[in-house]
Amino acid sequence: MAKAIIDPKIKGFICTTAHPIGCAANVLEQVRRTEADGPIAGGPRGVLVIGASTGYGLASRIVAAFGAGAHTVGVFFERPAEGARTASAGWYNAVSFESLAKKRGLRAPSINGDAFSDEIKGRTIDCIRRELGKVDLVIYSLASPRRTDPKTGEIHRSALKPIGQPFTGKTVNTDRGLVHEVTLEPASEEEIRGTVAVMGGDDWKLWMQALLEGNVLAKGARTVAYSYIGPQLTWPIYRDGTIGRAKADLDGAVGEIDKLLTSVGGRAHIAVNKAVVTQASSAIPVVPLYISLLFKVMKEKGIHEGCVQQMGRLFRERLYGKELLPGAVDGLGRLRIDDLEMQPDVQKAVENLWPRITSENLRELSDFDGYAAEFLQLFGFGVEGVDYEAPVEMAKALEDLR
Repeated sequence: MAKAIIDPKIKGFICTTAHPIGCAANVLEQVRRTEADGPIAGGPRGVLVIGASTGYGLASRIVAAFGAGAHTVGVFFERPAEGARTASAGWYNAVSFESLAKKRGLRAPSINGDAFSDEIKGRTIDCIRRELGKVDLVIYSLASPRRTDPKTGEIHRSALKPIGQPFTGKTVNTDRGLVHEVTLEPASEEEIRGTVAVMGGDDWKLWMQALLEGNVLAKGARTVAYSYIGPQLTWPIYRDGTIGRAKADLDGAVGEIDKLLTSVGGRAHIAVNKAVVTQASSAIPVVPLYISLLFKVMKEKGIHEGCVQQMGRLFRERLYGKELLPGAVDGLGRLRIDDLEMQPDVQKAVENLWPRITSENLRELSDFDGYAAEFLQLFGFGVEGVDYEAPVEMAKALEDLR
């Protein structure tokens, strides 16, 4: 196969190419950071991560394996390379993770397919039974624009819209680095329903029912789904919008899943995480500009965290090993790992910058360059130590990753 130089090809908030060596370097860096923090006392032994190839899901799998020494099963929907077309970044991430885990003597099988389907749930249960026996932690970290209901066959689509009235606010064109106003029309009832069906708690409950019926949950098994709340300036498009309605549905699923897990003495949790650069967050108007300001403030205060640092604290300080500190759990029982982001001094600094931000002072008042760099790194580009001028032979690159 001919060699080729792989460059980023960006369309809006999506990069259509991915660099296999850069993705591998990204995963390795997260592994090294996790191992440098030492072992997680009392951590999980067998872990299922649903949505395991990017963002918080990938970071969770890394922390479970390389922090707690857990055997893991990962579920994701990613595209392998085909001809001259690169694989998706998540596919390269998963291959890299599996390779590193196996070198540490850890079992790390993966299931690639539609996690919403009954077929993939069944294949996953068979895999757990065969490879791990049972799991004592289930991470639910799916991000998808659509879902086919496994019972009815209906296709639901999510929408990133306000509810009740139009919303006008600042955002940034991430391709051009231009600050401008965006107006979003309110969601229809169908769009609200579709977003809840895709991003709410229904599929999480179906997963836990299937795992319980498949007898692959260990005694005391816990499950965690990830959420976000954020500051008031994002609420019209987030907390009070269609996404927020879906997250409220996710919150409502906890009690039902808790009841399901009583037979194994298990628990269900929501973890509220910090805003980070992911493919999902990049698609939400207003949020990329907020993240750029947040990064500047948190970096100046020395408290900035990426996905793997967040998941490291979640495992070490919320789920295992340490007594919960005041504020670690909120009034609704959610595990708060967004505590540093939501510190009053951090939010006050962002609020002070927000009305001042323009295209002309974007790079001075925010860390937009840091945001843009992290976005490219999601796809394996701009990673330190990688020679991007060197042509890559796709088949050889995959052989090296494995």
